Amino acid sequence: MPMLKDPSTKYKPFKPLDLPNRQWPSKTLNKRPRWLATDLRDGNQSLVDPMDGDQKLRYFRMLVEIGYKEIEISFPSASQTDYDFTRRLVESPNEVPADVWLQVLCPCREDFIRRTVDSLKGAKKAILHLYLATSECFRRIVFGMSKQESLEMAVRCTKYARLITKDDPSTAGTEWLFEFSPETFSDTDPDFVLEICEAVKAAWEPTVEAPLIFNLPATVEMSTPNVYADQIEYFSTNISEREKVCVSLHPHNDRGCAVAAAELAQMAGAQRVEGTLFGNGERTGNVDLVTLALNLYTQGISPGVDFSDINSVIKVREKSKAADADRWQIPYLPIDPEDIGRNYEAIIRVNSQSGKGGVAWVILRSLELDLPRGLQIAFSKVIQTQADRLGRELLPKEIVSLFEEAYHLKQKARFSLVDYNITTDRSQSPAPPEPGKALNTKNLKRRFAGIIESTAYTRIVVDTKAQHTSSFLTSRANTPAPFRPVNVKTLTEADREALKQIQGNTGPDRSLVPDNANVGATIAQQKVDISKLEAQANNL
Repeated sequence: MPMLKDPSTKYKPFKPLDLPNRQWPSKTLNKRPRWLATDLRDGNQSLVDPMDGDQKLRYFRMLVEIGYKEIEISFPSASQTDYDFTRRLVESPNEVPADVWLQVLCPCREDFIRRTVDSLKGAKKAILHLYLATSECFRRIVFGMSKQESLEMAVRCTKYARLITKDDPSTAGTEWLFEFSPETFSDTDPDFVLEICEAVKAAWEPTVEAPLIFNLPATVEMSTPNVYADQIEYFSTNISEREKVCVSLHPHNDRGCAVAAAELAQMAGAQRVEGTLFGNGERTGNVDLVTLALNLYTQGISPGVDFSDINSVIKVREKSKAADADRWQIPYLPIDPEDIGRNYEAIIRVNSQSGKGGVAWVILRSLELDLPRGLQIAFSKVIQTQADRLGRELLPKEIVSLFEEAYHLKQKARFSLVDYNITTDRSQSPAPPEPGKALNTKNLKRRFAGIIESTAYTRIVVDTKAQHTSSFLTSRANTPAPFRPVNVKTLTEADREALKQIQGNTGPDRSLVPDNANVGATIAQQKVDISKLEAQANNL
Protein backbone atom coordinates (compact mmCIF):
# COMPACT_ATOMS: atom_id res chain seq x y z
CA MET A 1 0.00 0.00 0.00
CA PRO A 2 1.59 3.32 -1.06
CA MET A 3 1.71 6.43 1.09
CA LEU A 4 -1.43 8.53 0.85
CA LYS A 5 -1.29 11.53 -1.45
CA ASP A 6 -3.54 13.34 1.01
CA PRO A 7 -2.76 12.01 4.53
CA SER A 8 -5.32 14.42 6.01
CA THR A 9 -8.00 11.95 4.93
CA LYS A 10 -6.64 9.50 7.52
CA TYR A 11 -4.67 11.51 10.10
CA LYS A 12 -5.59 14.67 11.93
CA PRO A 13 -3.03 17.13 13.31
CA PHE A 14 -2.32 17.11 17.03
CA LYS A 15 -4.29 19.81 18.82
CA PRO A 16 -1.89 21.87 20.98
CA LEU A 17 -2.68 23.38 24.35
CA ASP A 18 -3.70 27.04 24.22
CA LEU A 19 -1.13 28.73 26.48
CA PRO A 20 -0.70 32.34 25.31
CA ASN A 21 1.18 33.46 28.44
CA ARG A 22 3.83 30.73 28.40
CA GLN A 23 7.00 31.65 30.28
CA TRP A 24 9.43 28.88 29.39
CA PRO A 25 10.78 30.39 26.10
CA SER A 26 12.50 33.16 28.06
CA LYS A 27 14.25 30.74 30.42
CA THR A 28 17.52 28.81 30.13
CA LEU A 29 18.89 25.63 31.63
CA ASN A 30 21.28 26.40 34.48
CA LYS A 31 21.31 23.21 36.55
CA ARG A 32 21.06 19.47 36.07
CA PRO A 33 17.83 17.57 36.76
CA ARG A 34 17.39 14.47 38.86
CA TRP A 35 18.18 11.55 36.56
CA LEU A 36 16.34 8.22 36.48
CA ALA A 37 17.90 5.51 34.32
CA THR A 38 15.31 3.02 33.09
CA ASP A 39 17.66 0.87 30.99
CA LEU A 40 16.83 -2.20 33.08
CA ARG A 41 13.08 -1.69 32.49
CA ASP A 42 12.24 0.25 29.31
CA GLY A 43 15.63 -0.60 27.83
CA ASN A 44 15.24 -4.28 28.60
CA GLN A 45 11.69 -4.24 27.21
CA SER A 46 13.02 -3.28 23.79
CA LEU A 47 15.30 -6.26 23.41
CA VAL A 48 14.41 -9.28 21.29
CA ASP A 49 15.99 -11.44 23.99
CA PRO A 50 15.80 -9.68 27.39
CA MET A 51 18.82 -9.57 29.64
CA ASP A 52 19.29 -12.39 32.11
CA GLY A 53 20.06 -11.78 35.79
CA ASP A 54 23.84 -11.65 35.38
CA GLN A 55 23.63 -9.21 32.46
CA LYS A 56 21.24 -6.96 34.39
CA LEU A 57 23.55 -6.99 37.41
CA ARG A 58 26.52 -5.98 35.25
CA TYR A 59 24.45 -3.17 33.74
CA PHE A 60 23.24 -2.03 37.17
CA ARG A 61 26.81 -1.82 38.45
CA MET A 62 27.78 0.27 35.43
CA LEU A 63 24.90 2.72 36.04
CA VAL A 64 25.99 3.07 39.67
CA GLU A 65 29.60 3.64 38.62
CA ILE A 66 28.56 6.35 36.16
CA GLY A 67 26.79 8.13 39.01
CA TYR A 68 23.04 7.46 38.66
CA LYS A 69 21.24 7.68 42.00
CA GLU A 70 17.77 6.59 40.82
CA ILE A 71 17.54 3.41 38.76
CA GLU A 72 14.38 1.69 37.58
CA ILE A 73 15.38 -1.94 37.91
CA SER A 74 12.34 -4.02 37.01
CA PHE A 75 8.65 -4.72 36.54
CA PRO A 76 8.36 -7.38 39.29
CA SER A 77 4.71 -8.28 38.70
CA ALA A 78 5.28 -8.85 34.97
CA SER A 79 7.71 -11.76 35.12
CA GLN A 80 9.46 -14.07 37.55
CA THR A 81 12.82 -13.00 36.08
CA ASP A 82 12.22 -9.38 37.07
CA TYR A 83 10.97 -10.35 40.53
CA ASP A 84 14.00 -12.55 41.14
CA PHE A 85 16.41 -9.84 39.99
CA THR A 86 14.83 -7.34 42.37
CA ARG A 87 15.22 -9.77 45.27
CA ARG A 88 18.81 -10.45 44.22
CA LEU A 89 19.72 -6.77 44.45
CA VAL A 90 17.92 -6.26 47.76
CA GLU A 91 19.39 -9.35 49.39
CA SER A 92 22.98 -8.96 48.14
CA PRO A 93 25.12 -7.23 50.80
CA ASN A 94 26.73 -3.97 49.65
CA GLU A 95 25.35 -4.34 46.11
CA VAL A 96 23.16 -1.23 46.31
CA PRO A 97 24.95 1.91 47.62
CA ALA A 98 23.25 3.69 50.51
CA ASP A 99 22.42 6.73 48.35
CA VAL A 100 20.89 4.83 45.41
CA TRP A 101 17.11 4.49 45.03
CA LEU A 102 15.67 1.31 43.53
CA GLN A 103 12.59 2.08 41.43
CA VAL A 104 10.09 -0.56 40.29
CA LEU A 105 7.20 -0.21 37.85
CA CYS A 106 3.66 -1.46 38.49
CA PRO A 107 0.19 -0.97 36.94
CA CYS A 108 -2.80 0.15 39.00
CA ARG A 109 -3.90 -3.28 40.19
CA GLU A 110 -3.93 -4.23 43.86
CA ASP A 111 -2.63 -7.78 43.36
CA PHE A 112 0.27 -6.49 41.24
CA ILE A 113 1.02 -3.78 43.80
CA ARG A 114 1.20 -6.39 46.56
CA ARG A 115 3.68 -8.52 44.63
CA THR A 116 5.74 -5.47 43.67
CA VAL A 117 6.03 -4.30 47.27
CA ASP A 118 6.95 -7.84 48.32
CA SER A 119 9.84 -7.76 45.85
CA LEU A 120 11.26 -4.69 47.63
CA LYS A 121 11.05 -6.08 51.16
CA GLY A 122 14.24 -5.12 52.97
CA ALA A 123 15.36 -2.41 50.52
CA LYS A 124 16.88 0.73 52.05
CA LYS A 125 15.52 3.25 49.53
CA ALA A 126 12.63 2.38 47.22
CA ILE A 127 10.46 4.22 44.70
CA LEU A 128 7.12 2.56 43.97
CA HIS A 129 6.07 3.68 40.49
CA LEU A 130 2.38 3.20 39.59
CA TYR A 131 0.96 4.04 36.18
CA LEU A 132 -2.50 4.34 34.64
CA ALA A 133 -3.28 5.38 31.06
CA THR A 134 -5.51 8.46 31.20
CA SER A 135 -6.09 9.55 27.60
CA GLU A 136 -9.59 9.38 26.15
CA CYS A 137 -8.40 6.90 23.53
CA PHE A 138 -7.07 4.43 26.11
CA ARG A 139 -10.01 4.88 28.48
CA ARG A 140 -12.52 4.20 25.71
CA ILE A 141 -10.80 1.52 23.65
CA VAL A 142 -8.56 -0.33 26.11
CA PHE A 143 -10.31 -0.02 29.48
CA GLY A 144 -13.90 0.97 28.71
CA MET A 145 -13.76 3.38 31.64
CA SER A 146 -15.08 6.87 32.27
CA LYS A 147 -12.98 9.67 33.73
CA GLN A 148 -14.55 9.11 37.13
CA GLU A 149 -13.81 5.39 37.04
CA SER A 150 -10.17 6.09 36.13
CA LEU A 151 -9.86 8.60 38.95
CA GLU A 152 -11.38 6.19 41.45
CA MET A 153 -9.00 3.43 40.37
CA ALA A 154 -5.97 5.71 40.75
CA VAL A 155 -7.05 6.80 44.24
CA ARG A 156 -7.91 3.27 45.35
CA CYS A 157 -4.56 1.88 44.23
CA THR A 158 -2.66 4.80 45.75
CA LYS A 159 -4.35 4.26 49.11
CA TYR A 160 -3.58 0.56 48.95
CA ALA A 161 0.05 1.27 48.05
CA ARG A 162 0.29 3.64 51.00
CA LEU A 163 -1.29 1.10 53.34
CA ILE A 164 1.34 -1.56 52.60
CA THR A 165 4.37 0.75 52.37
CA LYS A 166 4.84 3.92 54.39
CA ASP A 167 1.87 3.22 56.70
CA ASP A 168 2.93 -0.38 57.38
CA PRO A 169 5.18 -0.67 60.46
CA SER A 170 6.75 -3.84 59.05
CA THR A 171 8.32 -1.78 56.22
CA ALA A 172 9.74 0.90 58.52
CA GLY A 173 13.27 -0.04 57.50
CA THR A 174 12.59 1.17 53.95
CA GLU A 175 12.55 4.84 52.95
CA TRP A 176 9.66 5.08 50.50
CA LEU A 177 8.98 7.49 47.66
CA PHE A 178 5.87 7.27 45.51
CA GLU A 179 5.67 7.97 41.79
CA PHE A 180 2.51 8.18 39.71
CA SER A 181 2.45 8.30 35.91
CA PRO A 182 -0.68 9.34 34.04
CA GLU A 183 0.44 7.25 31.07
CA THR A 184 -0.28 8.88 27.70
CA PHE A 185 -0.06 12.23 29.51
CA SER A 186 0.72 14.16 26.34
CA ASP A 187 -2.52 12.91 24.74
CA THR A 188 -4.72 13.52 27.81
CA ASP A 189 -6.94 16.51 28.60
CA PRO A 190 -4.61 18.71 30.72
CA ASP A 191 -7.35 19.53 33.21
CA PHE A 192 -8.13 15.86 33.74
CA VAL A 193 -4.44 15.20 34.37
CA LEU A 194 -4.54 17.84 37.10
CA GLU A 195 -7.75 16.41 38.54
CA ILE A 196 -6.46 12.85 38.79
CA CYS A 197 -3.05 13.94 40.10
CA GLU A 198 -4.63 16.13 42.78
CA ALA A 199 -6.68 13.13 43.89
CA VAL A 200 -3.61 10.89 43.98
CA LYS A 201 -1.69 13.51 45.95
CA ALA A 202 -4.46 13.80 48.51
CA ALA A 203 -4.47 10.02 48.91
CA TRP A 204 -0.68 9.75 49.37
CA GLU A 205 -0.13 12.95 51.40
CA PRO A 206 3.45 13.79 50.41
CA THR A 207 5.77 16.11 52.32
CA VAL A 208 8.39 18.65 51.33
CA GLU A 209 11.05 16.20 52.51
CA ALA A 210 9.53 13.29 50.56
CA PRO A 211 7.75 14.82 47.55
CA LEU A 212 5.44 12.82 45.31
CA ILE A 213 6.89 12.27 41.84
CA PHE A 214 4.44 13.00 39.05
CA ASN A 215 5.96 11.46 35.95
CA LEU A 216 4.44 12.96 32.78
CA PRO A 217 5.18 10.73 29.78
CA ALA A 218 5.06 11.41 26.10
CA THR A 219 4.18 7.72 25.78
CA VAL A 220 3.96 8.21 22.04
CA GLU A 221 5.57 11.44 20.82
CA MET A 222 2.76 13.06 18.82
CA SER A 223 3.71 16.74 18.64
CA THR A 224 6.61 19.14 18.40
CA PRO A 225 8.77 19.68 21.53
CA ASN A 226 7.33 23.13 22.25
CA VAL A 227 3.84 21.62 22.67
CA TYR A 228 5.17 19.17 25.27
CA ALA A 229 6.85 22.09 27.07
CA ASP A 230 3.52 23.96 27.14
CA GLN A 231 1.84 20.93 28.70
CA ILE A 232 4.54 20.64 31.36
CA GLU A 233 4.36 24.35 32.22
CA TYR A 234 0.57 24.19 32.52
CA PHE A 235 0.80 21.25 34.91
CA SER A 236 3.74 22.65 36.86
CA THR A 237 2.08 26.01 37.50
CA ASN A 238 -1.39 24.67 38.30
CA ILE A 239 -0.75 21.66 40.53
CA SER A 240 -1.30 22.60 44.17
CA GLU A 241 1.32 22.27 46.93
CA ARG A 242 4.05 22.57 44.31
CA GLU A 243 6.78 22.26 46.95
CA LYS A 244 5.55 18.72 47.71
CA VAL A 245 5.68 17.63 44.08
CA CYS A 246 8.54 16.65 41.79
CA VAL A 247 7.60 17.01 38.10
CA SER A 248 9.30 14.28 36.11
CA LEU A 249 9.64 13.77 32.34
CA HIS A 250 9.48 10.54 30.37
CA PRO A 251 9.82 11.43 26.66
CA HIS A 252 9.79 8.85 23.87
CA ASN A 253 11.34 9.40 20.49
CA ASP A 254 8.64 8.63 17.90
CA ARG A 255 9.26 11.91 16.06
CA GLY A 256 13.00 12.00 16.79
CA CYS A 257 12.62 14.99 19.12
CA ALA A 258 12.91 13.43 22.59
CA VAL A 259 16.09 15.30 23.57
CA ALA A 260 14.67 18.66 22.51
CA ALA A 261 11.38 17.90 24.27
CA ALA A 262 13.20 17.03 27.50
CA GLU A 263 15.30 20.20 27.42
CA LEU A 264 12.39 22.54 26.71
CA ALA A 265 10.25 20.80 29.32
CA GLN A 266 12.94 21.39 31.95
CA MET A 267 12.79 25.07 31.06
CA ALA A 268 9.03 24.76 31.63
CA GLY A 269 9.46 23.58 35.21
CA ALA A 270 10.34 19.88 35.23
CA GLN A 271 12.90 18.75 37.82
CA ARG A 272 13.54 15.15 36.82
CA VAL A 273 14.13 13.16 33.62
CA GLU A 274 13.64 9.45 32.99
CA GLY A 275 15.51 7.93 30.06
CA THR A 276 18.06 5.40 28.86
CA LEU A 277 21.67 5.40 27.73
CA PHE A 278 21.91 6.10 24.00
CA GLY A 279 18.11 6.17 23.79
CA ASN A 280 17.82 2.39 23.80
CA GLY A 281 14.25 1.85 24.98
CA GLU A 282 10.85 0.35 24.29
CA ARG A 283 9.10 1.03 20.99
CA THR A 284 10.90 3.91 19.22
CA GLY A 285 13.27 4.52 22.12
CA ASN A 286 13.41 6.65 25.25
CA VAL A 287 15.17 9.98 25.52
CA ASP A 288 18.97 9.59 25.37
CA LEU A 289 20.47 10.34 28.80
CA VAL A 290 23.99 10.47 27.37
CA THR A 291 23.11 13.27 24.93
CA LEU A 292 21.20 15.21 27.61
CA ALA A 293 24.11 14.95 30.05
CA LEU A 294 26.77 15.95 27.53
CA ASN A 295 24.62 18.82 26.24
CA LEU A 296 24.69 20.26 29.77
CA TYR A 297 28.42 19.62 30.00
CA THR A 298 29.07 21.66 26.83
CA GLN A 299 27.22 24.58 28.45
CA GLY A 300 29.44 24.52 31.51
CA ILE A 301 26.92 22.68 33.71
CA SER A 302 28.03 19.54 35.55
CA PRO A 303 25.59 16.72 34.65
CA GLY A 304 26.41 14.78 37.82
CA VAL A 305 27.23 11.64 35.83
CA ASP A 306 30.63 10.64 34.46
CA PHE A 307 31.12 9.46 30.88
CA SER A 308 34.91 9.71 30.92
CA ASP A 309 35.15 6.11 29.71
CA ILE A 310 32.23 6.06 27.32
CA ASN A 311 33.75 3.22 25.28
CA SER A 312 33.40 0.86 28.24
CA VAL A 313 29.77 1.96 28.59
CA ILE A 314 29.19 1.03 24.95
CA LYS A 315 30.80 -2.38 25.50
CA VAL A 316 28.55 -3.17 28.46
CA ARG A 317 25.53 -2.20 26.42
CA GLU A 318 26.59 -4.40 23.53
CA LYS A 319 27.20 -7.37 25.84
CA SER A 320 23.70 -6.84 27.22
CA LYS A 321 22.23 -7.51 23.74
CA ALA A 322 21.08 -3.91 23.43
CA ALA A 323 22.64 -3.63 19.99
CA ASP A 324 20.28 -6.36 18.71
CA ALA A 325 17.16 -4.26 19.27
CA ASP A 326 15.19 -3.12 16.24
CA ARG A 327 13.38 -0.33 18.01
CA TRP A 328 11.03 0.50 15.16
CA GLN A 329 9.36 -2.91 14.99
CA ILE A 330 7.53 -2.80 18.31
CA PRO A 331 3.84 -2.04 19.13
CA TYR A 332 2.43 1.45 19.87
CA LEU A 333 3.35 2.86 16.47
CA PRO A 334 1.73 6.27 15.85
CA ILE A 335 1.47 5.56 12.10
CA ASP A 336 -0.22 2.72 10.26
CA PRO A 337 2.58 0.42 8.98
CA GLU A 338 0.57 -0.30 5.84
CA ASP A 339 0.96 3.35 4.82
CA ILE A 340 4.65 2.74 4.22
CA GLY A 341 4.43 -0.75 2.79
CA ARG A 342 4.73 -2.68 6.06
CA ASN A 343 2.50 -5.11 7.92
CA TYR A 344 1.88 -5.98 11.55
CA GLU A 345 3.49 -9.43 11.54
CA ALA A 346 6.96 -7.93 11.85
CA ILE A 347 6.15 -5.70 14.82
CA ILE A 348 4.50 -8.16 17.20
CA ARG A 349 7.24 -9.46 19.51
CA VAL A 350 6.67 -11.78 22.46
CA ASN A 351 9.08 -12.35 25.33
CA SER A 352 8.83 -12.58 29.12
CA GLN A 353 8.28 -8.80 29.30
CA SER A 354 5.38 -8.79 26.84
CA GLY A 355 1.73 -8.23 27.62
CA LYS A 356 -1.15 -10.49 26.69
CA GLY A 357 -2.13 -8.49 23.59
CA GLY A 358 0.75 -9.68 21.42
CA VAL A 359 0.16 -13.30 22.36
CA ALA A 360 -3.56 -13.00 21.62
CA TRP A 361 -2.78 -11.45 18.24
CA VAL A 362 -0.53 -14.38 17.27
CA ILE A 363 -3.25 -16.88 18.22
CA LEU A 364 -5.87 -14.90 16.31
CA ARG A 365 -3.76 -14.81 13.15
CA SER A 366 -2.55 -18.41 13.35
CA LEU A 367 -5.58 -20.29 14.69
CA GLU A 368 -8.39 -17.77 14.01
CA LEU A 369 -9.30 -17.84 17.70
CA ASP A 370 -10.25 -14.52 19.30
CA LEU A 371 -9.31 -15.15 22.93
CA PRO A 372 -11.48 -13.58 25.65
CA ARG A 373 -9.64 -11.46 28.20
CA GLY A 374 -9.67 -14.10 30.93
CA LEU A 375 -8.10 -16.68 28.63
CA GLN A 376 -5.54 -14.11 27.44
CA ILE A 377 -4.45 -13.54 31.05
CA ALA A 378 -4.27 -17.27 31.80
CA PHE A 379 -2.32 -18.17 28.66
CA SER A 380 0.07 -15.21 29.00
CA LYS A 381 1.31 -16.82 32.23
CA VAL A 382 2.18 -19.95 30.24
CA ILE A 383 4.07 -17.79 27.75
CA GLN A 384 5.95 -15.85 30.45
CA THR A 385 7.02 -19.07 32.16
CA GLN A 386 8.39 -20.50 28.91
CA ALA A 387 10.07 -17.23 27.89
CA ASP A 388 11.64 -16.94 31.34
CA ARG A 389 12.90 -20.50 31.07
CA LEU A 390 14.41 -20.00 27.61
CA GLY A 391 15.54 -16.42 28.22
CA ARG A 392 14.61 -15.28 24.73
CA GLU A 393 11.82 -14.20 22.43
CA LEU A 394 9.26 -16.85 21.46
CA LEU A 395 8.51 -17.44 17.80
CA PRO A 396 4.86 -17.46 16.63
CA LYS A 397 5.00 -21.18 15.89
CA GLU A 398 6.23 -21.81 19.44
CA ILE A 399 3.34 -19.77 20.86
CA VAL A 400 0.84 -21.70 18.76
CA SER A 401 2.37 -25.01 19.85
CA LEU A 402 2.18 -24.00 23.52
CA PHE A 403 -1.47 -23.00 23.10
CA GLU A 404 -2.37 -26.28 21.40
CA GLU A 405 -0.60 -28.22 24.13
CA ALA A 406 -2.05 -26.20 27.02
CA TYR A 407 -5.62 -26.53 25.78
CA HIS A 408 -5.40 -30.04 24.28
CA LEU A 409 -6.11 -28.97 20.71
CA LYS A 410 -3.90 -31.73 19.32
CA GLN A 411 -6.01 -34.46 20.87
CA LYS A 412 -8.73 -36.21 18.88
CA ALA A 413 -11.92 -34.19 19.16
CA ARG A 414 -14.77 -35.81 21.10
CA PHE A 415 -17.33 -33.15 20.20
CA SER A 416 -17.81 -30.81 17.28
CA LEU A 417 -19.95 -27.70 17.00
CA VAL A 418 -21.89 -28.30 13.79
CA ASP A 419 -23.76 -25.01 13.67
CA TYR A 420 -24.79 -22.22 16.02
CA ASN A 421 -26.36 -18.81 16.41
CA ILE A 422 -25.94 -16.15 19.10
CA THR A 423 -28.63 -13.53 19.65
CA THR A 424 -29.13 -10.83 22.25
CA ASP A 425 -32.03 -11.13 24.67
CA ARG A 426 -33.79 -7.78 24.33
CA SER A 427 -36.57 -8.57 26.78
CA GLN A 428 -34.70 -6.61 29.44
CA SER A 429 -32.71 -3.53 28.48
CA PRO A 430 -29.59 -2.65 30.51
CA ALA A 431 -30.04 -0.03 33.19
CA PRO A 432 -29.23 3.52 32.05
CA PRO A 433 -25.69 4.57 33.01
CA GLU A 434 -24.98 6.77 35.99
CA PRO A 435 -23.93 10.34 35.18
CA GLY A 436 -20.34 10.39 33.95
CA LYS A 437 -20.11 6.59 33.56
CA ALA A 438 -20.19 4.32 30.53
CA LEU A 439 -23.17 2.06 29.76
CA ASN A 440 -22.75 -1.26 31.55
CA THR A 441 -23.59 -4.11 29.15
CA LYS A 442 -21.78 -6.84 31.10
CA ASN A 443 -25.02 -8.43 32.29
CA LEU A 444 -26.89 -8.19 28.98
CA LYS A 445 -28.01 -11.75 28.21
CA ARG A 446 -27.02 -13.64 25.07
CA ARG A 447 -28.91 -16.67 23.80
CA PHE A 448 -26.81 -19.49 22.38
CA ALA A 449 -28.55 -22.04 20.15
CA GLY A 450 -26.56 -24.72 18.43
CA ILE A 451 -26.06 -28.27 17.24
CA ILE A 452 -23.30 -30.38 18.77
CA GLU A 453 -22.18 -33.77 17.49
CA SER A 454 -20.28 -36.45 19.38
CA THR A 455 -19.19 -39.86 18.22
CA ALA A 456 -22.54 -41.24 19.37
CA TYR A 457 -25.12 -38.46 19.44
CA THR A 458 -26.26 -35.22 17.92
CA ARG A 459 -27.72 -32.71 20.34
CA ILE A 460 -29.51 -29.37 20.16
CA VAL A 461 -28.43 -27.05 22.97
CA VAL A 462 -29.99 -23.74 23.97
CA ASP A 463 -29.18 -21.52 26.93
CA THR A 464 -28.85 -17.89 27.98
CA LYS A 465 -26.07 -16.19 29.94
CA ALA A 466 -24.35 -12.82 30.02
CA GLN A 467 -21.41 -13.76 27.81
CA HIS A 468 -21.12 -15.81 24.61
CA THR A 469 -18.72 -18.33 26.12
CA SER A 470 -20.64 -18.82 29.36
CA SER A 471 -23.88 -19.18 27.41
CA PHE A 472 -22.38 -21.99 25.35
CA LEU A 473 -20.70 -23.71 28.31
CA THR A 474 -23.85 -23.49 30.42
CA SER A 475 -25.89 -25.12 27.68
CA ARG A 476 -23.41 -28.00 27.69
CA ALA A 477 -22.97 -28.11 31.48
CA ASN A 478 -26.73 -28.32 31.99
CA THR A 479 -26.86 -31.49 29.90
CA PRO A 480 -27.26 -34.53 32.18
CA ALA A 481 -24.53 -37.15 31.81
CA PRO A 482 -24.21 -39.16 29.69
CA PHE A 483 -24.43 -36.92 26.63
CA ARG A 484 -28.15 -37.10 25.74
CA PRO A 485 -30.52 -35.26 23.40
CA VAL A 486 -33.13 -32.84 24.66
CA ASN A 487 -36.80 -33.17 23.87
CA VAL A 488 -37.26 -30.64 21.07
CA LYS A 489 -40.94 -30.23 22.03
CA THR A 490 -39.91 -28.68 25.36
CA LEU A 491 -38.10 -25.77 23.72
CA THR A 492 -39.62 -22.36 24.33
CA GLU A 493 -40.82 -20.20 21.47
CA ALA A 494 -37.73 -18.02 21.91
CA ASP A 495 -35.51 -21.13 21.72
CA ARG A 496 -37.19 -22.24 18.53
CA GLU A 497 -36.80 -18.76 17.05
CA ALA A 498 -33.12 -18.76 17.93
CA LEU A 499 -32.64 -22.14 16.30
CA LYS A 500 -34.40 -20.95 13.17
CA GLN A 501 -31.78 -18.24 12.82
CA ILE A 502 -28.82 -20.60 13.01
CA GLN A 503 -26.39 -19.96 10.20
CA GLY A 504 -23.31 -22.00 9.42
CA ASN A 505 -19.87 -20.67 10.19
CA THR A 506 -17.78 -23.32 8.48
CA GLY A 507 -16.29 -20.95 5.93
CA PRO A 508 -16.21 -17.29 4.93
CA ASP A 509 -18.01 -17.78 1.64
CA ARG A 510 -20.92 -20.07 2.43
CA SER A 511 -23.48 -20.89 5.08
CA LEU A 512 -24.87 -24.30 5.87
CA VAL A 513 -28.45 -23.29 5.12
CA PRO A 514 -30.28 -20.30 3.61
CA ASP A 515 -31.31 -17.42 5.87
CA ASN A 516 -34.98 -18.43 5.76
CA ALA A 517 -34.39 -22.07 6.64
CA ASN A 518 -36.20 -23.36 9.70
CA VAL A 519 -34.72 -25.56 12.37
CA GLY A 520 -36.02 -28.71 10.75
CA ALA A 521 -34.31 -27.91 7.48
CA THR A 522 -31.13 -27.01 9.33
CA ILE A 523 -31.05 -30.32 11.14
CA ALA A 524 -31.94 -32.19 7.97
CA GLN A 525 -29.04 -30.47 6.25
CA GLN A 526 -26.84 -32.06 8.92
CA LYS A 527 -28.53 -35.46 8.43
CA VAL A 528 -30.17 -35.37 11.86
CA ASP A 529 -33.38 -37.35 12.30
CA ILE A 530 -35.65 -35.24 14.54
CA SER A 531 -38.07 -38.11 15.16
CA LYS A 532 -35.29 -40.26 16.54
CA LEU A 533 -34.09 -37.43 18.74
CA GLU A 534 -37.58 -36.89 20.12
CA ALA A 535 -38.10 -40.60 20.66
CA GLN A 536 -34.85 -40.89 22.55
CA ALA A 537 -35.73 -37.85 24.63
CA ASN A 538 -39.19 -39.18 25.49
CA ASN A 539 -37.69 -42.48 26.60
CA LEU A 540 -35.16 -40.88 29.01
